[in-house]
Amino acid sequence: MAFDTFDEGVAPGGIRNKNEIRVLICYVFNSVKENMDKDLVVEALREDELVNYFEAAAVFDELVNNGILKESEIVDNKQTYELSENGKMIADQLETTLSYTARNKACVCAIRLLGEKKKQRENSVEIVKNDNGYDIICKISGGSLNLLTFSLFAPTYQQALIMKKNFYESPTAVYKVMLALMTNDKESVGEALEALYGLAL
Repeated sequence: MAFDTFDEGVAPGGIRNKNEIRVLICYVFNSVKENMDKDLVVEALREDELVNYFEAAAVFDELVNNGILKESEIVDNKQTYELSENGKMIADQLETTLSYTARNKACVCAIRLLGEKKKQRENSVEIVKNDNGYDIICKISGGSLNLLTFSLFAPTYQQALIMKKNFYESPTAVYKVMLALMTNDKESVGEALEALYGLAL
């Protein structure tokens, strides 16, 4: 199949064709079976070096405009989307459209997105504008219990987004460090930081 997209940032075995990107995005939604926002999906595909970021973003918008992806609820000030019935039919083309390498990478990406969605259900981050910048309000839950809630300040929205991303990547480590600090458990602080950064403290 002819290449018709930019391929910057795409690893060998990645996708360089718009139709294949359509199939890939539909497949990811169909596999995760949960509503997801555009940034989450496109960034995940970019991190796995499956597609060029800008090409994936453009195809995502096209799928929305064509009704393949439908608007769902707004979560954390972001519009989320769900797959239409036509989108599920497109997702079924995975076996015949994408290469073996791309299929494997797509499966890994879908599994990782499932993990991200699980983290977001159990933990939440809200970015709130204030007079001087932004408050980042983080919550860690354990089932029906609210285990930890804290707020941090960020002077810019970009910094707030970075802090939000880092929190979602290691909420368990954040909780362990905070708990150890509050209980003066120096050994646990060291263990948590070592697990997070590979430091010998």
